[in-house]
Amino acid sequence: MLYEKWKTKVTTEINYLKSLEIEDLPKMEDEARVLSAEGTSSAYRLMESYDQTINSVFKIWQYHFEFLNLGYAAYLNFSMFLKKLFPDISDQTITKMVAGIDVILFRPDKELRRLAKLAISLEVDNIIMKDDTPEKIMAHLQKDPKGKEWCASLESIKDPWFYYNSGTGFAHSPRSWIDDMRVPFSALRGYIKKLKKGENIDILTQQIIEQRDAITKKYLDLIKNEDERTVFLEQLQLCRTVFPYVEEHNFYVEHWHHTIFWSKMWKFGEILEKNKFIKDKEDIFFINRYEISETLYDLCDSWATGTPPRGPSYWPKIISKRKEIFNIFVRNRPLPALGKPPVQITEPFTIMLWGVISDKIINWLESYHSNKNNQTPNDKNKGRDGNHGLVLKGTAASSGLVEGRARVIFSVDEIKQIQENEILVCPITAPSWAPMFKQLKGLVADVGGMMSHAAIVCREYSLPAVVGTGLATQLIKTGQLIRVDGSTGIVTILD
Repeated sequence: MLYEKWKTKVTTEINYLKSLEIEDLPKMEDEARVLSAEGTSSAYRLMESYDQTINSVFKIWQYHFEFLNLGYAAYLNFSMFLKKLFPDISDQTITKMVAGIDVILFRPDKELRRLAKLAISLEVDNIIMKDDTPEKIMAHLQKDPKGKEWCASLESIKDPWFYYNSGTGFAHSPRSWIDDMRVPFSALRGYIKKLKKGENIDILTQQIIEQRDAITKKYLDLIKNEDERTVFLEQLQLCRTVFPYVEEHNFYVEHWHHTIFWSKMWKFGEILEKNKFIKDKEDIFFINRYEISETLYDLCDSWATGTPPRGPSYWPKIISKRKEIFNIFVRNRPLPALGKPPVQITEPFTIMLWGVISDKIINWLESYHSNKNNQTPNDKNKGRDGNHGLVLKGTAASSGLVEGRARVIFSVDEIKQIQENEILVCPITAPSWAPMFKQLKGLVADVGGMMSHAAIVCREYSLPAVVGTGLATQLIKTGQLIRVDGSTGIVTILD
């Protein structure tokens, strides 16, 4: 009941933000504003729309965290309870007891798989497979009756399922699918290829549920104390009840709402570009939220009084310097951890989402400094089966053992480089990358814990994964042969 109320609140806020009008200042104010006794100017409306846009983000993040720690705390308590009863139980076994839950975060990918099947049944798949931009492909499809039918089906699900950021949604770049369809079209082509080879592209949810129920029954049968059985069932039910929120809030907030938010900010950027405050609308993202308010006030004051604004002579120089600093950060990868880690980390969010515990931080720092000095990290743990390759240890996110060639990528723009049956190595994954997972043999990430988006998605897609390695993208190179053990959390560079 509370969750349904939450959805209503969030969608109401999303629709409110979508309805906000952002208008440039006219050359002359319309006299209707005076004759209608409106009492406010275009300048006031511009400033008000900016404040409303910023307040909407602040409000949506109040909703974002409303139940989030409940989800992580519930799972952490369940995990601690089981480890007390069964000291040898693995994290993987515990996660399997809450797997197989359908969440809307997987809906965009489900729609892509449906569209791939529809393209083949309508015999327009050859057009979609063309090496061309999505816009040109759509234009080509519109010339054919069956192509029009396919396009209509796509249009019917774009709102809201294509309000899906190709990154994390925390930044204006990369864009969402609704603004830039290169990522979904790349996934569509991958699904069409697999379908034409006779492969199954659906998630084996029923198989995961059967495995989940079998594991749950096995451990429940081992508990003889009735009080402990009651606690087990209560905590398990709580985990399964709150688990959907852990994933679904991400679609509502970081993807759906933020896509609209960034589009509003581009509109403010266009206004500042048109009035020569900045050289390009993208430059607005090199000005912080408080400075943007001051800049818009400068514009409004100039418009109202007819005096030259300060901004056009001030901001281009400041932005140019900030771009230089930004590019230095882009070129230099940071340390995975800094300083002395605390003796014990107990905060559920930090542990479950980011996988940050004291031992792991120490391991990251030791691995970093060993690699910096051209030594092999974890020397006492060299390789497996007699192999003397480099060993990295992270969080065992999704079970399975695979070997394959690595594909190291740092941004969504590089996703198109992924080849079938490679192992993806990246800093962190976004939920919107899920459609590409069907092409992969495994996944390795620098960041993440047992309840990170990467871990949850990989388990639902039955993709072996290790997250929270800290240094994988710095130590592994594209093309290297690596082994990923998603049951132990060990990644071995075999070359």
